[in-house]
Amino acid sequence: MARSSLRVRLVACVGAVALLACNVEAFQSTPGPRFAPVSIQPQLGHGFSAIRPLSQATNVVPRSSLHASNASSDANAAEVPSRRQAAKKILSRAAVCVAALALVQLTFAVAPAHARKVAKVVGEHLHTGQKVANFFRGFGIPDLAVLAIISALPVVELRGAVPVGVWMGYPISTVLPVCVLGNMVPIIPLIYLLKSSSLINKLMSPILKRAEQKTKELGLGSPSKQWVSLAAFVGIPLPGTGAWTGAMGAFLLGMPTYWALTSIFTGVVSAGVIMSAITLAGRKGGIAALAALFLLTGIELIKGGGTRKQDFLEAKPHWDQTNVPVNVYKNKDPFKGKVVSTKRIVGPKATGETCHIVIDHKGNFPYWEGQSWGVIPPGVREKDGKPHSVRLYSIASTRYGDDMTGKTGSLCVRRATYWCPELKADDPAKKGVCSNFLCDTKAGDEVMMTGPAGKVMLLPEEDPTTNYIMVATGTGIAPYRGFIRRLFVEATPAAERYKGQAWLFLGVANSDALLYDDEWQEVKSKYPDNFRLDYALSREQNNKNGGKMYIQDKVEEYADEIFGKLESGAHIYFCGLKGMMPGIQDMLKAVASKKGLDYEEWLKGLKAKKQWHVEVY
Repeated sequence: MARSSLRVRLVACVGAVALLACNVEAFQSTPGPRFAPVSIQPQLGHGFSAIRPLSQATNVVPRSSLHASNASSDANAAEVPSRRQAAKKILSRAAVCVAALALVQLTFAVAPAHARKVAKVVGEHLHTGQKVANFFRGFGIPDLAVLAIISALPVVELRGAVPVGVWMGYPISTVLPVCVLGNMVPIIPLIYLLKSSSLINKLMSPILKRAEQKTKELGLGSPSKQWVSLAAFVGIPLPGTGAWTGAMGAFLLGMPTYWALTSIFTGVVSAGVIMSAITLAGRKGGIAALAALFLLTGIELIKGGGTRKQDFLEAKPHWDQTNVPVNVYKNKDPFKGKVVSTKRIVGPKATGETCHIVIDHKGNFPYWEGQSWGVIPPGVREKDGKPHSVRLYSIASTRYGDDMTGKTGSLCVRRATYWCPELKADDPAKKGVCSNFLCDTKAGDEVMMTGPAGKVMLLPEEDPTTNYIMVATGTGIAPYRGFIRRLFVEATPAAERYKGQAWLFLGVANSDALLYDDEWQEVKSKYPDNFRLDYALSREQNNKNGGKMYIQDKVEEYADEIFGKLESGAHIYFCGLKGMMPGIQDMLKAVASKKGLDYEEWLKGLKAKKQWHVEVY
């Protein structure tokens, strides 16, 4: 019996190491999925369906030159297997590892009596599992079905089911596949429900918030890093981890369903192998298996999954704006993008619904930070039967996209609705056609796009000490998200050189309407001297006169400082509701008057030096 026990220990530990080594090796050379971390932090915005004529966009770049640029960029990247090939490799190797483990275990099967004795080492998990098992047994359910049911239950999951299966007297070659299958069965509908049902999201909001806290670190780094991080998170059989929490984490990250399931499946199998080692080989076997998991995952996160330097879409030098792409795709020949994910990003008390939408353009629709995409909603206008006109939306990501592959871009869109006082409800006949279309999209939906449009909001980067003042209402925050990610989050040449200060002002109704607050707070904590943040919450704060705090009131609090920065060469940006402009201009005019300056001449000087950037509606 001692020899058999030793063999089982070796098989369990080697199986864990082999499985993880296969999957890590496969993904070290794989670009990974294209997905974007998205927080459920309360946030809000506007449906930037600005009616800005495309005729304002000039300096059209021939599409052929863009393709040539893309080709040269792609040449810098190493050849990698396709995502489908990588997934097949992972699944096949996982199957081989499990089959090998099962085959050897059949040869050196542990006797049921010995299994029950060894299983006692799991303590609390086994005790809880026994109670659950006996409850279901009372209904006359077969033991293997009971085992699958226990594996499917949240909290208990596979880590509680494996010891129960051994306690029942089944060999691990039977227990492990049943538990893996049972654990995965509810995950598939859970992911689909989270992606497709706003009602489910509302009902599960408290649980999703807890899951976000547990999985928020998974969104850092390259896509392959995120994939491996999620698999490791699911694969460590500890309280608070597991397939259920992993599925919610995948939803919050915006992972495509196929990639989420492969990552979670790998984690579930890993957890099963580890629990088998703990159950059959005792504490030492479990420690050995966990050590293998930590070691191999650590190697992937530090080496193989390291963040790729973000310089493959840069001009030479990176601040040269000579060849900024403008109006490459037009109304008559739009680009067909595909939605990767659509997520509500505001809290329940926000005044309206705002969504973060990630769109896959396969690297064929390049843009720069500060530009806009045009979106043509499907269908025709009721009044004349003609196609809908283009709506412009500021792009809410850097040129590399949220997944940093250079093949996606993001929009921040508020659903435009009209409240009818007579109906005392939203009037569907007067809702915003394009914003509602975008907020209703699901992964895989096609979006007809034009652009990119505009050059007025571009970020001047030649002088790394330049100060930027960014003023936004609602989803006017979109271009600034691209700015801040480029300067502080991504490994871009601009970020490496930047020594100035970026100052963000955001005006929304209340705390639940704040947009991307978690991102701003993280940047602020890492770069306290280079990033400043001020909010104007009109329904929660008062201005100096006791009235509601609007964005112009918040900016006025720093009037002298802002004026001084502008005098020293700072660039100021305005994006959002045009109603903020009169108040801000009156404030600056008053400061200019105190300094004995002619405001109109002073403003004309800012515009001449291209320090004044406005995009309002």
